[in-house]
Amino acid sequence: MVVHALVREDGTVDGAELYEVAGLLGMTDQQVRLCVKRLVAEGRFRLEGRGRRSVLRPADVPAGAGSAGADPASVPEAVEFVRLAYRQDRGLEPWDGVWHAFAFAVPESARGARDALRDTLTGLGAAPVQGGLYVTPNAIGPYVRARAAELGVAQALSCLSTRDLVVGGTAGPVALAARLWPLAEIAERYEALRALAERRPDPSAAGGCGPAEGGSGAGGAVVARAVALAAALSEAMVPDPLLPPELLPQPWAGTVAREAAARAWAGLRAAAPAGGPRLFRLYGDALT
Repeated sequence: MVVHALVREDGTVDGAELYEVAGLLGMTDQQVRLCVKRLVAEGRFRLEGRGRRSVLRPADVPAGAGSAGADPASVPEAVEFVRLAYRQDRGLEPWDGVWHAFAFAVPESARGARDALRDTLTGLGAAPVQGGLYVTPNAIGPYVRARAAELGVAQALSCLSTRDLVVGGTAGPVALAARLWPLAEIAERYEALRALAERRPDPSAAGGCGPAEGGSGAGGAVVARAVALAAALSEAMVPDPLLPPELLPQPWAGTVAREAAARAWAGLRAAAPAGGPRLFRLYGDALT
């Protein structure tokens, strides 16, 4: 994530910045070298130069080209989930009261496809109700159907929508949400995000993102803290089904934490070094 977070607007990653930021986040040079070696071996980047004097370029972008080629998707995709979450927090994505259910019966002979379809459903925030049946308040149908077709199991998938959902005697949107999703566990992750966002950096600690010896000082510290904040935001949001506010206890820990993250991000963006990673623009746009 550190490598992808440090991609600049021209698609490159500066080796000096990569090693400095990784060091501020408690990583060793050896870890960075191994990570870079793996990314190059996987064909995601190509390496020019060595160590801190190196430059990573997306594998299909020739030297001197702009950013129109390969676009490491991990950060942009995460940003889209962040954007949706903040729109929900601001009341811009009201729930229409419809539950979306998905059922499938894939034979053991296609176990890989069955597991992949299940992972897609849970990754999109759907909760299991019973064997092969998942439900969510979000309209994820187009994504699920596309994935089923891609896996060759479209004929095994059934989709339906309803306003009348009862699970094991539990009815009512709020009660159903509390039963189907681990809201307490999700809230704990957001509490960790809130604590990080509100914490004042400790220059004496690696995790505090203070200036590194021989590094670029405050600029590197700002970038490192931005990467740490983005990582914490992703860690909190990955297991979050992004339920509509109408289904969540209020005040919701996710909303409080994201508000704290937005305040912290505003300060980081204002202090970001010129020409820094596009992370500042992507998350800054999503949070505002």
